[in-house]
Amino acid sequence: MTKLRLNITMSLDGYIAGPNQSVDNPLGEGGMALHEWAFATRAFRAMHGMQGGESGPEDAIVTELFENLGATIMGRHMFGGGDGPWGSDPWRGWWGENPPYHTPVYVLTHHARPPLKMEGGTTFYFATDGIESALERARESAAGKDISLGGGADAVQQYLAAGLIDEMDIHVVPLMLGDGARLFERTGGRQTAYECVRLVRSPLASHYKYRKRA
Repeated sequence: MTKLRLNITMSLDGYIAGPNQSVDNPLGEGGMALHEWAFATRAFRAMHGMQGGESGPEDAIVTELFENLGATIMGRHMFGGGDGPWGSDPWRGWWGENPPYHTPVYVLTHHARPPLKMEGGTTFYFATDGIESALERARESAAGKDISLGGGADAVQQYLAAGLIDEMDIHVVPLMLGDGARLFERTGGRQTAYECVRLVRSPLASHYKYRKRA
C-alpha cells in the first residue's frame, strides 16, 4: 500500500527554516546548517553525483529515506523561484539539470505551468488544484511505491492538518535558530495521532520515525 512519508529536518527550537527566506537564501538565515548531518553522508553525495562521504547511522538513514519511492510532493518554496507568476524565464529548481529525485515531483503552487522534464527521470508537475488532488496524481505515478513529502512548512502543515501523512521522519539537530518557519503550527494538533516507532541518535542529530496510530 502506498504511504505518504514526511522527511523533514528541524532545529531544537522547532524551526525547519530560518528567518528572512528569499530567492537567494531559500532556507532563511542559518537554515542551511539544519542539513549538514545529511550533506556529508555517502548516500547524499552519491545522489548528487559526488564521490566519497561518511558512512554510519546518518548514511543509513539517508539511504532508507529514498528507498521504495515512486513520487515526491513539495511546496513552491522548496522548489524555489519566489512567489507569484513564473514569468517568461521560469525557475528550474535548485538541483541543476539532473535533480536527485528520479521520479515525478508534484510542486504545490497557485500558478499554472507546463511540466518540466529534467534529466535522470525527474519531471516536475505544477499542481494548482490542491493538496488532495496532488496526492492522488502522485499515487498514480508511484504505482504502488511510496510518496515522499518534503517542505516547506506550509505544505507539510496542510497535509498534516488533513490527516494525510502516514509516516514522519523528523531529524532534530542541536541547533537553535530563534525564528523562522515552525513545523507544528496550524496543524489542528493532528501530530498527536502519531506514535514514535524508532529513535536513532548521534552527535549530529536525533532521527525520530513516527507512524500514524491504527
